[in-house]
Amino acid sequence: MPIADPLKLQIAQKKLLMVKICRKCGARNAPTAERCRKCRSYNLRWKKRSVQK
Repeated sequence: MPIADPLKLQIAQKKLLMVKICRKCGARNAPTAERCRKCRSYNLRWKKRSVQK
């Protein structure tokens, strides 16, 4: 079910999409992470975000 309230949508997008993903093990990490919390790799990327229609 889509979220109609724009404020709640913004909060949900920030929580779900603003994370870093480890390229080695695939773990989700905090946006401020410099290395993976699980495998300690420094090879992180931002989660891919698509443009909302």
